[in-house]
Amino acid sequence: MANCRVLDVFSWIQKLPSISEWKTSSISLTLCSVNSSQPSLNLTIAKNHHPSKLTLSMVADFNIPITLWTSKPFKPSTRTMKLTDEETISNLLVNFIEDILHYGSNKNSPFIKFPRLDSISNFSDIFNLAFLTLLFLVCIYEAPSDLRSGCLITIKNHLAGCQSRQASKLLMKLLGSNLEEQWMRSVNLAITNWIVELHEAHHSTFRTPSPLFSYAFSTFGLWKVQLYCPVINMDLVNANNHPADERLQFSLKYQQLEGVLQFNYKVIIKEKWVEIVVNIDNIRCDVFKLVDDTLMRERGAGAAEKHFPSRISLQLTPTLQHQVLSVSVGKSSENPRIEIGVEKSIEASFEPPNPYLGLNVSAGESTTVSLKPWKFEESVYGYSANLNWLLHDSMDGKEVFSSKPSKVALFNPKSWFRDRYSSAYRPFTRQGGVIFARDEYGESVCWKVDKGAMGKTMEWEISGWMWLTYWPNKYKTFYHETRRLEFRETVHLKIA
Repeated sequence: MANCRVLDVFSWIQKLPSISEWKTSSISLTLCSVNSSQPSLNLTIAKNHHPSKLTLSMVADFNIPITLWTSKPFKPSTRTMKLTDEETISNLLVNFIEDILHYGSNKNSPFIKFPRLDSISNFSDIFNLAFLTLLFLVCIYEAPSDLRSGCLITIKNHLAGCQSRQASKLLMKLLGSNLEEQWMRSVNLAITNWIVELHEAHHSTFRTPSPLFSYAFSTFGLWKVQLYCPVINMDLVNANNHPADERLQFSLKYQQLEGVLQFNYKVIIKEKWVEIVVNIDNIRCDVFKLVDDTLMRERGAGAAEKHFPSRISLQLTPTLQHQVLSVSVGKSSENPRIEIGVEKSIEASFEPPNPYLGLNVSAGESTTVSLKPWKFEESVYGYSANLNWLLHDSMDGKEVFSSKPSKVALFNPKSWFRDRYSSAYRPFTRQGGVIFARDEYGESVCWKVDKGAMGKTMEWEISGWMWLTYWPNKYKTFYHETRRLEFRETVHLKIA
């Protein structure tokens, strides 16, 4: 394994001597070294031609150094000539974030504004996470191959570590939801390109151990879990024997699953026990393209050829159960219903010369169809509440995630999965996702807890699976597949 030392870049910058004390025009820090016989990847801070301006650079230290990334010029503190003032550090962080976002398909310049740095907790961890993420993307897109493969694995492991995961929650909150989505699409586009490169190099479906980014938080009676995963790195659980052609493969690879799970909870104090009631607020699952429409048209089968959600399965579990007395769930929805009404009549008219003789006959037929493609089920396993949303084929009633369409249906223009993002009977939003809100799925889950839990903070685990299925939309192909991801997050509530 590569020997990679990713250091505390924030502290290194803070401890740099005053520019007047530099003995050379630049100072370097080794970020990654594959082995002693290979060049290292360094972070270099250097004086510009103008002595009061500096730049940060990522440099591959070959015999002839290769600069992979350079920051915008910035000024040190005019008083100390060091990089410790708030404005300089803030400008560097914004520089990192802007360049990460520019690696995505959205080329518009983002508006980034932060509160005062002294009001941001764990700012050094946030700064280091942003730098590591930029380093990760620069390695994927810019680093020579003999340096790239070794450093990427170790940098990824640092990003997946506990400290980085905690910092990622703080950074996402700092960015806000709009920039968070851009950030994740940019990062997962890079991960997708990396996986495609690995597949081509290994001539197989080589899978990296970084399929999913998720985080959760608990606040003000709300549990929220946010999920992001490149589709290419979800588990393939079902596919047919007709391989997708190159254009269709491109469209299916460059997509990202984005999920949001929101639950409202409240604590009700009874005379002899405590009730913890959890309601579904919003369950959202969307599939978004990672490249722009132009590239989808040029290299892919179009933006309309993509996966759709076919099943969502969630489990809510109190992790310590010695004070839990019972759990109750609501009823499941009715079975998917298809009501077909056919009305026929015959009428015609014939007017002979004799006015007393006549025949009126007409023929007509009308058909009405009522569809309920999604079924909701609740069940209990021990003290776990299981919530399931399942999509059914409106033609035969089969669960979509575990079945395959017939070849006849694949080319039937009236099948529900054909033109599925614009049909009036579509089971998705126009963008191709699904939203389950409490107005339709409002049955609550209720745990009765011993009153001895009063004043304590209880931990719950929200885990589950999401399935995405591809059946052709407008493209002529027999190919279909289903992929799945698994996630697990922890949330808390105080019994008070």
